[in-house]
This record gives sequence, structure tokens and C-alpha cells, in this order.
Amino acid sequence: MNPTGNLIDGRALAEQIHRETAAEITALATRGVQPGLAFVRVGDDPASQVYVGMKERQCARLGVRSQTHVLPAATSEAELLALIARLNDEPAFHGILVQAPLPAHLNSARVYAAVSPAKDVDGFHPVNMGKLMLGDPSGFVPCTPAGVHELLLRSGVALAGADVVVLGRGNIVGKPLAALLLQKAPQADATVTVCHSRTRDLAAHCRRADILVAAMGVAEFVKADMVKPGAVVVDVGVNRVPDPAAKSGYRLVGDVDFAGVQPRAGLITPNPGGVGPMTIAMLLRNTVRAARLLTG
Repeated sequence: MNPTGNLIDGRALAEQIHRETAAEITALATRGVQPGLAFVRVGDDPASQVYVGMKERQCARLGVRSQTHVLPAATSEAELLALIARLNDEPAFHGILVQAPLPAHLNSARVYAAVSPAKDVDGFHPVNMGKLMLGDPSGFVPCTPAGVHELLLRSGVALAGADVVVLGRGNIVGKPLAALLLQKAPQADATVTVCHSRTRDLAAHCRRADILVAAMGVAEFVKADMVKPGAVVVDVGVNRVPDPAAKSGYRLVGDVDFAGVQPRAGLITPNPGGVGPMTIAMLLRNTVRAARLLTG
């Protein structure tokens, strides 16, 4: 395997989806509908500022109306819920995204459950999570799992019968991705194992995976000796590690030791440039779908 020829280009795949989404936006415009997405950010987390900024720029590029509400870190839960209630009733905005992480004093479960399921383009509402578990396509799938799924499909990776190992059991990536890939459906039908910090002999599970998805939040956790030769490796992690040579004093790395794993993998996502662009693409696709459903 030529190690330079096995990269999955998430940016190029995301552009495919953006073009499809742009065509839907054009179709909605003929009915006088402009999709709208409201962002809610609480506090001054630097990463959250960057992520929301990236999403805002893509909205502007595609013609999605966006509005960002920035609240102080000390905002009470009641104040945040009141804002979400107002946005639920605002017809100009078809999607609402509450940027994670939230300050520790806020109950994330209550906050995400306050967003109308019809505007929950992040897919975190219990109704949408329940629909995902049941295989009901009428709900919204969380954006990062949906992005990983599309990335695999558009890269020609066969899912039916594949042995998939997901590292991480979080509500944002691990659990919903496992549910998505194991559905009895033409674009799923995988055999999925979810591993976590309490998994015994975790490396052995990884070595039998046809598709290995790393979403643990541990910098460069997956080493070459944990990967079956020819496996598809998807790196969801975003971790800061010290780097005195960098202007910021740190650099971003994934959950996979990319330099070590790439020569062994059949296909592998770079980080950055892999899953991240797909996540934003799926967010905008969900928003346009919400606009279509809410406006008839």
C-alpha cells in the first residue's frame, strides 16, 4: 500500500455534500424560504468560538441565514432555557445549535431537551436519539456520526457485515454512531463493538476491526500495533498537546498516531481535514431539511 494514496479527503467529500445542499437551498428559494440557523454559545471557550465561527462562514457561503447568541459564562439555566424557548417560536430560524461544552453549572441534558425536536439539527434531543435507535429516518442524526457514515459510504467502504470497533461511548459520537451503523438497512448492517476505558484487552478488539473509529478524546491513543493491516481508520478526536514551536504553544492532534498508523491502514482520515468538515456539512444539510419540513 502506498501510504500517500490511502487518505480519505474529508474536505473534498464535504464539498460534494455542500453542492447538494446548495441545490436544495436554491429550490427552497423558489418558494420564498431561506433556511435559518441560530447558534447559542455560553461563555468564552476558545475552541467553541473557533467552531461556531467555522459554521457561520459556511452558512454565509451557502446562503443560510445565521444568528449567533453569545451569553456570559455565568448565565443561569433559566435564562438559557428562556432564550431557547424564544428561538423555538422564531419562524425565521429552522435550526438551533447550542454549542458544547456548556459551563459546568448548566445541565446539558435539560438544555438539549429544551430545543424543539423539529429544530434540533444537532440531533441531541431525546426524541431524535430515540428515533435513531429505532431506525426511524424521520429524526435528525447527530452531525459527527452522520458525517462519519457519509464519509465511509462516499469512500466506497462496504458496511454490510463489516466488523466495526468504535472507541468511545459518548452521547455525541460513540453511542449514536454505533446505533447508525448497526441498523438493519442497505447502508448499514455492520457488526459493531463499542469499547471504552473499562474494556478488557482493548487492543485485541481493535486488531480485529475492519473499520476502526477513534472517538475517545485521548491524544494519539491508537498505535500501529492496534490496527489490522488494511483496516479503515477514522479519527474523530481533537486534542491539544503542548508544542513550544507553535505560536499558540500547542498543536491539535487526533486520537490516532497518524504517522505510525497510516502505512498500515487501507484507508485513513487525516486530522485535520477528515471528519471535521463532514460534521459541518451534515449540520447544514440537517438545517436545510428542517427548513423544508417546517415550511411544508
